[in-house]
Amino acid sequence: MEFIGKVIAILPPKEGTSKTGNAWKAQEFVVENHDQYPRKMCFEVFGADKLEQFNIQLGEEINVSFDIDARQWQDRWFNSIRAWRIDRVGAQQAAPQQAMHSAPIAPPPAPEFHAGNNDDLPF
Repeated sequence: MEFIGKVIAILPPKEGTSKTGNAWKAQEFVVENHDQYPRKMCFEVFGADKLEQFNIQLGEEINVSFDIDARQWQDRWFNSIRAWRIDRVGAQQAAPQQAMHSAPIAPPPAPEFHAGNNDDLPF
């Protein structure tokens, strides 16, 4: 699944050690889309390597590819939205916008008509 929007919040990172003794790190981010009625999504990036690779910054436009899962804890269920890919949207849209603002395209010349010609077709 994917969600495109602007990063509006970066929550503090969480760190710990698993039962097997492996260190882990995770961080949550909040993204808001640009629909008529904007929606927000809080997603998690798990792993120090992914956090460094994604390098998500406040205010940037991103496309989040994610998986949704649910887990049970003490008779309650919790959803987990975990990102597995982040793409910068601004970098992809900058080139087309620049192309649109380049030199305007002139319309084709109007066909010429001669008054003495009985044929009203321009060819």
